[in-house]
Amino acid sequence: MKQFKFPIRLTWLAGITAGILIILPLSQATYSKQNNPYSIIETKFKVMNQILYFVNQLYYEEVDMEELMDGAFHGIMDQLDPHSIFISAKDQKNINELFKGEFQGIGIEFDILNSFITVISPVIGGPSEKAGIQAGDWILEIDGASAKGIEREDVYKKLRGKKGTRVDLKIGRIGADSFGVTIVRDDIPLYSVRASIMLDNRTGYVWLTRFSTKSGPEVRKSINSLLNQGMDRLILDLRNNSGGILEQAAEVANLFITQEDTIVYTKGKEKKVNQAFVAAPYKGNGSFSVVLLINRGSASASEIVAGAIQDLDRGLVVGETSFGKGLVQRQVDLSDGSAIRVTIAQYYTPSGRLIQRSFDNGNHEDYYKELYEENREAKLDSLKKLRPPFTTRAGRTVYGGGGITPDVYIPWDLDITVTTRKIMANPNRPIFNWSAKFLKNHSEIPEHYRDFQQNWELPQTALGEFLDYTTEKIDKKEALKDSLYLKIMLKAEIAGTKWGRGELWGVRVAADNQILDALKHFNEADAFLEKHN
Repeated sequence: MKQFKFPIRLTWLAGITAGILIILPLSQATYSKQNNPYSIIETKFKVMNQILYFVNQLYYEEVDMEELMDGAFHGIMDQLDPHSIFISAKDQKNINELFKGEFQGIGIEFDILNSFITVISPVIGGPSEKAGIQAGDWILEIDGASAKGIEREDVYKKLRGKKGTRVDLKIGRIGADSFGVTIVRDDIPLYSVRASIMLDNRTGYVWLTRFSTKSGPEVRKSINSLLNQGMDRLILDLRNNSGGILEQAAEVANLFITQEDTIVYTKGKEKKVNQAFVAAPYKGNGSFSVVLLINRGSASASEIVAGAIQDLDRGLVVGETSFGKGLVQRQVDLSDGSAIRVTIAQYYTPSGRLIQRSFDNGNHEDYYKELYEENREAKLDSLKKLRPPFTTRAGRTVYGGGGITPDVYIPWDLDITVTTRKIMANPNRPIFNWSAKFLKNHSEIPEHYRDFQQNWELPQTALGEFLDYTTEKIDKKEALKDSLYLKIMLKAEIAGTKWGRGELWGVRVAADNQILDALKHFNEADAFLEKHN
């Protein structure tokens, strides 16, 4: 916790020349008052009230006082560390849904395409899926009113609602007449496991995007399902997972630990925030090897899992050096629905590492800018000798400060043309739209996903047809330089439309160099498994 230094009063300085015996009681009283946080708060509150009064009275135009005060609250938190923040009431409502892991509505992942709400995917087990809504459908009307040109915020207002309430929709579908459907709103789970799939006959893949209240059970369910399909090795993908709930990070890590080891522990100013999370052996599974994939966007709870796996020599960590967030926050709800998230402790990996990157209080720009430096990995490697060394359970050297350094560095490498990037970033999602139409018009696509994944290929003419389909002006000759990549993306979208998001990623990994390279390192991960057991 930062120790604030307060200026010495000029009256105290002037008194020094008068004689030490005279000024001593005064200096003690003044010093005590200035270092009493409650006295400082009282004084500054009076000043703040004066500022607000004069701004309200004198400023040349009307001021949104709520926005002004929210800005002041942000400023207060900015004087702490980069992860202590103020959250407005509006933002807090959305965050509550995100970490609670559910909300109430009809259950679709959507986008606004061609002025209509287009279903990207119905949520598995949600009301829309049960009502027969399919990927590629678009909503023409909501409760009898046209939905054409609807704004995204209005979609949430009209489709979300209390459990048990009804909404009447008119649905458009490729190759069929429009039809009406009534959907009864229900609890909609927000899954933190975005994909769980077998990449081949042996290798399971789990992509965990955040740590919410249900992440531990979700990952356990995914692992059990993959084991039933013959998995004996797993890639756990934590790339761009910015973290979440500390307890769930410990819960996920525990799924791989079969001994009574410390997973993570915290230390703070107050003893009551000091705690240690110790693995319960009966929760762990040591029957498969693990490769854990991280990048510079893997932070906080992700780094707790990576740190435990690495320090306890349970698996191989590959990818890029992680974000470097070793601070623990507690959220405090405020009376107007807003909240503050305050750093209360630092966390340490099992070997005793604190992996927090350095930062300047009050100026966090460089803290985040460093994350995007192209030569970040080389810079961190050159600074390794300045970072404190620690030892894993098997005696390997690892380093504190500056994130989790992977055992095997695998940089992200996506070398595609500007035209292809333009296609992928097109807000009208031409790949999704074309794939949905292709699926409707081609009955020869295999019924079973594994057959599709391993054996099916796009027809020779498909890529050219897709490039003709895109309405945006593009350099087709340049796009054809990335024909292999685009074919994988099209095949993946077809799989996603037909089977679901897990199957989409099961195909898309063929264009993901970090996953393809990770698959080459299971011999090292297998060696960890032998030692762990």
